[in-house]
Amino acid sequence: MLAIFLGLLGMATLNSCSDDDDDQKSPQEGTVVINCIKPDYLKAGDKVALISPSYFTPMENVEKTAEVLRGWGLEPVIGPNVGKIVDGRYAGTVSERISDIRWALNDPSIKAIICNRGGYGTIQLIDQLTLAELKASPKWLVGFSDISTLHGLMSRSGVMSIHGTMSSFLAKGGTDETSTLMRDLLMGNVPRYVLPAHQENILGKASGVLVGGNLCTFVPNLGSQADATKGKDLILFVEEVEESMHNIDRQMRILQMNGVLDRCKGVILGEFTDCGTEFTYESVEAMIHVMLTKYNIPVLCGFPGGHGDVNLPIVMGAPVTIDVRSDGATLQFNIEGVQREVHTADITATPTPAATRMMMAGKK
Repeated sequence: MLAIFLGLLGMATLNSCSDDDDDQKSPQEGTVVINCIKPDYLKAGDKVALISPSYFTPMENVEKTAEVLRGWGLEPVIGPNVGKIVDGRYAGTVSERISDIRWALNDPSIKAIICNRGGYGTIQLIDQLTLAELKASPKWLVGFSDISTLHGLMSRSGVMSIHGTMSSFLAKGGTDETSTLMRDLLMGNVPRYVLPAHQENILGKASGVLVGGNLCTFVPNLGSQADATKGKDLILFVEEVEESMHNIDRQMRILQMNGVLDRCKGVILGEFTDCGTEFTYESVEAMIHVMLTKYNIPVLCGFPGGHGDVNLPIVMGAPVTIDVRSDGATLQFNIEGVQREVHTADITATPTPAATRMMMAGKK
């Protein structure tokens, strides 16, 4: 009987769920090294593909964007399936949208890819692409919002990409600083951003690999091959549009529970456009500040990137340095190119009606 009792006791011990279990996984397990190459900068006459991986864009916008690119001395080429509408919103079936991505990747004469719009749909493409094919023909991919999924795939494949404006905005003329800074970056003029002080900043200096994007787009990708937050020594960029404070808090806590914040050397908070105010925090930044304080990492708030009227380009997958001081902050991309200092406080834009902004973001 004693032997049976001891045997049962041993089984109970083996099935224990205590914190001391040898087989319990650490949040740091499964991390990867993200070391991205920089695609070649563009030169006059280079071809640039316009594709729609998410929601459809009216052909009028695409054609206006093509005119903008011609004005920049580039040659636009429009994806074969651009202009299609499936299920009322998608820019084609999954296979058609994948086909346009592969078309742009596999044509050696195409040197960059600009997405026409975000909205929703790139999560449907994650398992349809391989990291090897994305790296086989490295070229700049540009977009934001739902395109954050593709930025994650590009970073995991080892290729830098640009979180920047798309056809939905370029069609307005392409003369605003958001557009021209993106054009200049594509051509090798790398911005060094200088930002004013922000009351929710957390001071410090850090270097790491820039990952992230639209919060509610990239968080659902955790654990997939589009998950660039599995990397180490991260500088995490986050922006959102028309989300409640509680959902932003939820997404940030998912990152926390998955060990992502432990892997961050610093955080950049972009625009939180038309987001909720249901709690008594003065701002979304104030709410996130409370969560991040314990990590003792610098937090740069108020970067004009995301769904606001000013959406400055940043290089995802690039090694960057943020320096957050009491008198302001800087964001520097440690990549080859002609460095140009850009003071974000000096950049303004014509306000976009809220309804138009929400429609372009796929929220309406």
